[in-house]
Amino acid sequence: MDKFHKFDLVEDAKRLPYSEEVASFCHSFSCNDQDLDEFFSKDAFFYDVELIGKTYAWVDASDPRQILGLITLANDSVKTNILATSARNRLQRSVTNAKRGINFPAVLIGRLGVSSAYQGKGMNIGSQILDYVKDWFRSSDNKTGCRFIVVDAYNNERTLRFYERNGFKTLYKTEKEERDFLNLNDDEPLETRFMFFDLKTKQ
Repeated sequence: MDKFHKFDLVEDAKRLPYSEEVASFCHSFSCNDQDLDEFFSKDAFFYDVELIGKTYAWVDASDPRQILGLITLANDSVKTNILATSARNRLQRSVTNAKRGINFPAVLIGRLGVSSAYQGKGMNIGSQILDYVKDWFRSSDNKTGCRFIVVDAYNNERTLRFYERNGFKTLYKTEKEERDFLNLNDDEPLETRFMFFDLKTKQ
C-alpha cells in the first residue's frame, strides 16, 4: 500500500460473511490472542449454524486471501429492571423520559479481532470496523430497531482504552460497583467489563 494512502475500510477492503469456505480460501487468521484465535478458527462456525452469532470478515481488496479483521455479532437487550440504580441512570441518561423502559434492544459484539499482520500500522482497522457497525445499525436499511451496541470487554487497560476511544462507556463506573452487581467474591477476578455505545450519539 502506498505510504501516502490512508487506509479506508470501505474503499480498500471487502466485507464477507465468515464461513468455513472463506476461512479455507484465506490465509490463516491470527490476532495474537489465543482465545480469539481459537474462537474464530472453530466456534464461529458453530455459532453461525446454531444462529446464535454471525461473524463477518473484512478482506484486503488488493489481496482477497488476507483477512484484515473479524467481528461476531448477536442480538441482545439491556434489561434495565435488573440493573443497579446508578447503572440504569447512566444508561438511560440520553433517553427521552417517556421512552425509558424495561428493555432496550442492542447488538452484542461477541468477538472482535484484527490480524496481527495489520496491527500497529496506523490503519485503525479495529476502530474502522466499529464505525462500520455503528453506521450499519443507524442505516435506514437496518432491518430492526437497535439502540445500543454492547460488549463484555476484556478487563485490561489496552482493551478498555480501545473501546473508550471509540465512544463506549462502562456501565458501572468502578470495578467495585460491577463486582458487587455480579456478586463476585474478593478472590474472583473481574475478567470483563460491560460497556455500551448509544447509537443516537454523534460519534
